[in-house]
Amino acid sequence: MVNRSKWLRPLTVFGVALVMVLALVVYPGTGTAQTAPTLGTAESFSVLGSSTVTNTGPSVVNGNLGVSDGTAVTGFPPGIVTPPGEIHAGDAVAANAQNDVTTAYNMLAGQQMTQDLTGQDLGGMTLTSGVYSFSSSAHLTGDLTLDAGGAADAVFIFQIGTTLTTESNSSVSVINGGSHCNVFWQVGSSATLGTGTAFQGNILALESITLNTNASLSGRALARTGAVTMDSNVITNEACYTFPADDEDPTPTPTATPGPDPTPTATPGPDPTPTVTPGPGPEPTATPSPTDDTTPVDDTAPVDDTAPVDDTAPVDDTAPVDDTAPVDDTAPVDDTAPVDDTAPVDDTAPVDDTAPVDDTTPPVDGPDDTAPVDDTGKITLPKTGSGGVLSDGASQLVAPSSLLLATVLLIVGAAAYIQMTRHRYE
Repeated sequence: MVNRSKWLRPLTVFGVALVMVLALVVYPGTGTAQTAPTLGTAESFSVLGSSTVTNTGPSVVNGNLGVSDGTAVTGFPPGIVTPPGEIHAGDAVAANAQNDVTTAYNMLAGQQMTQDLTGQDLGGMTLTSGVYSFSSSAHLTGDLTLDAGGAADAVFIFQIGTTLTTESNSSVSVINGGSHCNVFWQVGSSATLGTGTAFQGNILALESITLNTNASLSGRALARTGAVTMDSNVITNEACYTFPADDEDPTPTPTATPGPDPTPTATPGPDPTPTVTPGPGPEPTATPSPTDDTTPVDDTAPVDDTAPVDDTAPVDDTAPVDDTAPVDDTAPVDDTAPVDDTAPVDDTAPVDDTAPVDDTTPPVDGPDDTAPVDDTGKITLPKTGSGGVLSDGASQLVAPSSLLLATVLLIVGAAAYIQMTRHRYE
């Protein structure tokens, strides 16, 4: 009898493994890579609303701005849409873009989740490419980092059941070779970016999108059924979409075609030349021929201006003129004659200021200024030669306190000497 259990167990294990592999391949579960949706005609739009698009302050939109089914776009200016971007208010371009947004929104919502982040704050997280789901609202406080791992085509998808809200000065950044063009936020109701938030990615909201003061968005703000509201924001998708060259130069060729028309105007231009030919006046013979300006003209022939003219002949100005003759100014004038200022003037005569003045006579300040003065605090001894005590005319200043001290020392020394002498003889 064959032992069936010997073969049954390996076959069972093999079968279970095969079923698991097939399940991963066929069923779109965690093993399936996320896919970026096609935005179609909405790719050129940085801002697209349904009911209205409103703005406050100097917002800047790089890319198209549109609204459909509504027609109201307010706040531009002061907001600006930079060329070649345009405003499409309720036209067919905006309507087609809205249809393509709906298609992309549904594709994002239908992709298989990679990780459930319900109830968690995105702030402080670092996520790799994948599909991240929130059954209700999503919140961002601080910084969210999306790591592409060196893959330029890494895709990040966020499926949010209700609202997306960021706190003031929060940020989203893509690192390691990725692009914000491949980041998608599918929002079940409304998205609100807090003041000063620096956000990245394409926001596709079922209802409205609000960007508070100074919030910036690298990507797109696409609202399906509600309004887009802005306040001093910068929104750009330049890295994600390039306008065709035809849109940048809409009518260069027609402008160039009429350009050559000035040439017929140039043809009658030579007409001034016949006007120039009669200019020389003295040559009427050249006028009858229409092309006299090309033929040799009399102006090459010797003209009267080469003949001796009266201006070469001696003119009266070469003849001696009265200004060369001796003029009265060369004759001796009174100013060369001796003038009274050369004669002895009273100021050369002895003046009283040379005579002895009282200030040179001694004593001026009185005899007290030569005596020792108390303000120096010292006494000046008289010099040698006039009965002084110092030599070579030098003076010695001695303070009264020093004299007193010397006197005391002298008395003490004398007393000590007398005392010693007395003891010696006793």
